[in-house]
Amino acid sequence: MTISLHDFIRGLPKAELHLHIEGSLEPELMFALAQRNGVTLPYASVEEVRAAYAFSDLQSFLDLYYAGAAVLQSEQDFFDLTWAYVQRAVADNVRHVELFFDPQTHTVRGVSMTTVFSGIARALRQARQAHGLTSGMILCFLRHLSEDEAIATLEEALLLREQYADLWTGVGLDSGEVGNPPEKFSRVYARARELVFHVVAHAGEEGPPAYVWGALDGLQVERIDHGVRSEEDSTLMQRLVHSQMPLTVCPLSNLKLCVVKDLRQHNLARMLRAGVCVTINSDDPAYFGGYMNANFIASAEALQLTREELVQLARNSFSAAFATPEQKQQWLAEVQAYQDTH
Repeated sequence: MTISLHDFIRGLPKAELHLHIEGSLEPELMFALAQRNGVTLPYASVEEVRAAYAFSDLQSFLDLYYAGAAVLQSEQDFFDLTWAYVQRAVADNVRHVELFFDPQTHTVRGVSMTTVFSGIARALRQARQAHGLTSGMILCFLRHLSEDEAIATLEEALLLREQYADLWTGVGLDSGEVGNPPEKFSRVYARARELVFHVVAHAGEEGPPAYVWGALDGLQVERIDHGVRSEEDSTLMQRLVHSQMPLTVCPLSNLKLCVVKDLRQHNLARMLRAGVCVTINSDDPAYFGGYMNANFIASAEALQLTREELVQLARNSFSAAFATPEQKQQWLAEVQAYQDTH
């Protein structure tokens, strides 16, 4: 008996490579933590917060995102936030996650770097033991701030590197893209590469294809986060296909932030069919209306993705992960076995 497409997606092993842990803060947890920490939110109820999720662009989302992050104050808060995401990821059959976190969002409020690291890491280590969910942490620099601030953040975090060597695998670049090209951060990325960190960067979401070139050549990244505007530059597309540079695409995020007006217009399927190594991810799922399976299902329906294409997206996610060749082979074998039996 052939199972439904939705059930096929639910059971498909997958990796998530573009997830902002602060962006998984559901309104219910936001209010619970606000009460725990005596924080007054600019919203009267969970419903009012959800009503505010009508974003016109990236900045309108970021304004709400940073307001919500104010409730995250203690190690337990960061644990609770991460553990809530873990539960959803496991339910979606996510086998591996590489999550982004933004220390500068918290240190500017007087929350210590140690508090941020320790809460997230405790949940991820527990997830590995309880569910077999493997993971990595990617420290992101806020691109609307200066490179000097990014360098200071990296140097401060390095004091914790040994303690979190099993998890802290890379650095990234997020926040407001337009007007903040990747090259602005070339020195801190050179430092990160010297330190043998994996490097990724958001580029080509709202920013032009030139920002993707900047991330590739100026920062020498190993993955492009988003990258959907790459399609506007045929030479860039050829390069992405030839190099098999992974793009961590976030369909429901692009819809919610008006990068596309209708999911049927999204270029995920076109890029996949052109041979680009695209992956599906949930970005900031509490704000954008869906975790991994919701993104897979919505994309499959809107873009008429075949089961073979869904399997290819899962394969891409594992191939693009920062993991050992042995780990990747194991995951890819699981995907193949799933396809063979479903």
